[in-house]
Amino acid sequence: MTAKAISQEERFYQLIDKEEKIEPKDWMPEKYRNTMIRQISQHAHSEVVGMLPEGNWISRAPSLRRKAALLAKIQDEAGHGLYLYSAAETLGADREELIEELHIGKAKYSSIFNYPTLSWADIGAIGWLVDGAAIMNQVMLCRTSYGPYSRAMVRICKEESFHQRQGYDILLTLCNGTKEQKEMAQDALNRWWYPSLMMFGPKDDESVHSDYSIKMKIKRFSNDELRQRFVDATVPQAEYLGLKVPDKNLKFNAKTENYSFTEPDWSEFYNVIKGNGPCNKDRIKTRREAFENGKWVRDAAIAYAEKQKQNNKNGKQ
Repeated sequence: MTAKAISQEERFYQLIDKEEKIEPKDWMPEKYRNTMIRQISQHAHSEVVGMLPEGNWISRAPSLRRKAALLAKIQDEAGHGLYLYSAAETLGADREELIEELHIGKAKYSSIFNYPTLSWADIGAIGWLVDGAAIMNQVMLCRTSYGPYSRAMVRICKEESFHQRQGYDILLTLCNGTKEQKEMAQDALNRWWYPSLMMFGPKDDESVHSDYSIKMKIKRFSNDELRQRFVDATVPQAEYLGLKVPDKNLKFNAKTENYSFTEPDWSEFYNVIKGNGPCNKDRIKTRREAFENGKWVRDAAIAYAEKQKQNNKNGKQ
């Protein structure tokens, strides 16, 4: 007896069920393809825009060691963006179109990057909290069902772990310094705590994409589950620093072994993602200008590649 032939759709769902990766040449439902393009491109945009809050602190970092580490981190973020744009292209997306959607405000990126960095302690808070939340989100993506995204995330998560340690080290140094330095660290925590909680996205009952993403094994945990894990992991770290999490309702529940905490102001979250955050307009303006100013570099690279291609062709003849 011959095995029963299965449809492309049936094979796709079998791969999902068996925890095997979906690869670019595999058939996939358009909803899955579009969901992956949306998520990967938003992730790429976030990595690229995420360089901006830290960029103006390179020249103002307090030591050569800190400057070098911050510069290396920002270069890593640029690399992450490139990996992710490449992964989106394997799904048939056009990189130029994705970037244009970012520049005209059509595409979203993480709301956290629309807040200003007011002090050197903010750079530490971004590393500890923002990259810490990113790792909590992204470690599960190393097991995501789409192969190119999954493989890109392995390296990204390793580098993000370094970024988190760098940020925590900055705050540890400040907290062990003068009274003014510790106050600076506390102020940074006060301002970045709730925006960091918002990074996991809206509450589960308000999330449009979570159910499908979990069903397709794109995500492994819901927004609320990840938010709870982040709070449980981060509060003891704050206590070690001698800092106080700015939440009067924060309390450890011995029965559940979780912290009860105050939800973020979701009206602020939705206002920021609609483009009305403190730095939305500045971030997009800066990215647009950088893209336009770098056009000559892209044109030169294309011209060089075409010339090499022609030279190789002539050489073979």
